[in-house]
Amino acid sequence: MKRIFPLGVLLVSSLLGACSILPEREELDVYVLPTSNPPSRVQVKAVDWSLRVNRPQASQTLDSTRIAVAPAGDRLSAYKGVRWSDRAPVLVRDRLVDAFLSDGRVGEVSSDDSRLQADLELTGDLRAFQSEYRSGTPEAHVLLDARLVQSGTRRIVASQRFEVREPATGTSPEQVVTAFGKASDTLSAKVLEWTLAKGRGITESK
Repeated sequence: MKRIFPLGVLLVSSLLGACSILPEREELDVYVLPTSNPPSRVQVKAVDWSLRVNRPQASQTLDSTRIAVAPAGDRLSAYKGVRWSDRAPVLVRDRLVDAFLSDGRVGEVSSDDSRLQADLELTGDLRAFQSEYRSGTPEAHVLLDARLVQSGTRRIVASQRFEVREPATGTSPEQVVTAFGKASDTLSAKVLEWTLAKGRGITESK
């Protein structure tokens, strides 16, 4: 005699079978962008202009929380099982904002998250934010094409390419992340001094 099972029993059995073949969820280690040398506050009179730091534009590959790596040649991949705490352009923007706030010479600093009015805007394109191997050793490579823009006219008043390479002390993700932190600190310090110099020139010429 042919046995007939209720439809509900068949559905539950099918679901249980499907659950057994689903891939396990990947375990991820999430890293913040570390800082090794936070800038000290400069005891001088603040400039008389305000600054908004915008998130730089980036390719789809770099605009991600994945930690990019170029193990050889032009092939770009990502470290398995690790992620940044935010997308790379956001990490760079926030590091720049922190540098200006810690320095103190620009008294009024904001980001594009708040969309506050500012005299000048710091924007640009993030061309590289990846680990690259040289002679078997990884190094953090950060490349930013920065632009300083007058908010009212939208005119580009200055542009500059900033590039930093920081060798890692080893090949582990932790050591690579530390190298990214040092490279970002160096980049931020250079962008800060450049912005101050160009900003003074703009305001003095008015």
